[in-house]
Amino acid sequence: MAEPTTTTTRPTKIIAGADEFGTPLKDALVSHLRSLDFDVQDLGTSSYYSAGADVGRLVSQSLSDTRGLVACGTGAGVSIFANKFPGIFATTCLTISDAINARSINNSNVLAVSGKYTSPVTAINILDAWLNTPFKSPCPANHNEPWPEHIQSFLDNSLTEMPEIGRQNRNTETPIDNCAVCCLVQNRELNPIDLIPGGSMKIIRETPTSAFVKFKAGSVEPAHHHTFGHDLVVIEGKKSVWNLTKEERYDLTVGDYLFTPAGDVHRVKYYEDTQFFIKWDGKWDMFFDEDLHVAHQAIDKELSIVT
Repeated sequence: MAEPTTTTTRPTKIIAGADEFGTPLKDALVSHLRSLDFDVQDLGTSSYYSAGADVGRLVSQSLSDTRGLVACGTGAGVSIFANKFPGIFATTCLTISDAINARSINNSNVLAVSGKYTSPVTAINILDAWLNTPFKSPCPANHNEPWPEHIQSFLDNSLTEMPEIGRQNRNTETPIDNCAVCCLVQNRELNPIDLIPGGSMKIIRETPTSAFVKFKAGSVEPAHHHTFGHDLVVIEGKKSVWNLTKEERYDLTVGDYLFTPAGDVHRVKYYEDTQFFIKWDGKWDMFFDEDLHVAHQAIDKELSIVT
């Protein structure tokens, strides 16, 4: 999962997406970015729910030199859905001043633009200002003057404080009262399904596309893959996921989110009794790529090297 970026230079990669109302403007901006030799991943056209969410998720999982560009009719919807993902600060910008303020004050890493109300020429100027403005730089909100020392200090601290808003209770044993997933599973008894030693699963929706899952401390999921991508959020406990396809490791604890694409081979270790909510697309399947003994050996070897 991506941590809040502290980068003050221009990004090297842009991930772009739009709904049908924002696509013409998005296409114009993608062409402009490519003319400037940016690495652009264009996700094309989808509903504004998906366009915002897909860009937000991918930027959330990327390195700090990656930012996002989203467009819909007003720029508001795609911004809302991009901001559902950890470490994403998506801002709708209708003017150049909006873009400079968003970068300077909010360290915005996803730009949302309006296909109905912004011309391509204006949008290109907005995009250029957003790309070229460093975090904490002078901006229209401060009459283009340097920030006072106490504001500079506030902005520095905001990089760690902003992502924690709404997650203040993440280290407590009591579920957060206003968490829909936690409320859904409170006081439920799980009927175990023995998919993997030490694990149990119960489907908690009428259609089999999501589950609330519990694993015992010390459990290991051998390397496996699915024909679908899946999202998960950790409700309790601590686990590591090794994505062997991407050669990446994710250490997850309460409140952390992870998306694993279809076909990616991954291995999992549970350090504590762990509960998580998982949602997938398509019919559930699981194909093992190694046996449990091999998985334990691989994990033990890596953890011994780290320690």
